[in-house]
Amino acid sequence: LAEKKVLIVYAHQSAGSFSAAAKEAAVEVLKSKDCSVEVSDLYAMKFKATATAEDITGEVKNSEHFRYAEETKLAWDEGRLSADITEEQRKLQEADLIIFQFPMYWFTVPAILKGWFDRVLTLGFAYTKEKRYSNGIFKKTKALLSFTTGSQETMFSPTGINGDMNVTLWPLQNGILHYCGFQVLAPQIFWAPEDATPEGRSAMLAAWSTRLVWVWEVSHLCLWTAHIHSRN
Repeated sequence: LAEKKVLIVYAHQSAGSFSAAAKEAAVEVLKSKDCSVEVSDLYAMKFKATATAEDITGEVKNSEHFRYAEETKLAWDEGRLSADITEEQRKLQEADLIIFQFPMYWFTVPAILKGWFDRVLTLGFAYTKEKRYSNGIFKKTKALLSFTTGSQETMFSPTGINGDMNVTLWPLQNGILHYCGFQVLAPQIFWAPEDATPEGRSAMLAAWSTRLVWVWEVSHLCLWTAHIHSRN
């Protein structure tokens, strides 16, 4: 079997965080399974979060009415995207699985990770009008959200005060990842690790490690899209 390649897009500022521990656990387990693992540590990279004309080398087509999608499509066609974007696109194209590791901020991803989505998933490279969802460009690539919350699981239930977590994740899992064709795996949610005991946090990491041991063998059984469609 060919070596599997994994990209971890990591968005946390502290090496002492639970997110860091989850990222390190993933690296350890996946390497033990003979995967090659690459980590994009967005804060360490000082990754630019804003999608601007600076992402294009050379002249833009219409400076009077700058439209990011159209301008970056043209720049991608001509090899004029900025180096940090093309490097992330290279990593993404080579990956069989991409894991996004982050703390949930205001019911979504941190701004630096949203910037990664905005800037890396350019028109032409990641999607076109003809190639979206099940016919998407990345339909052979798996994607998985792995994140921490500040709230307990009961608060994110359909009757909880925060609402249904599936609704919260819909823009990320369907509107971004599945839109680009990714096979979206069920999310790995670490419920309020800050409130857990040391033993509880260790158990969370152990469950994550166990899941990753079998991620290639059973991932077809835990596609998030299949789960959502089965509920409707």
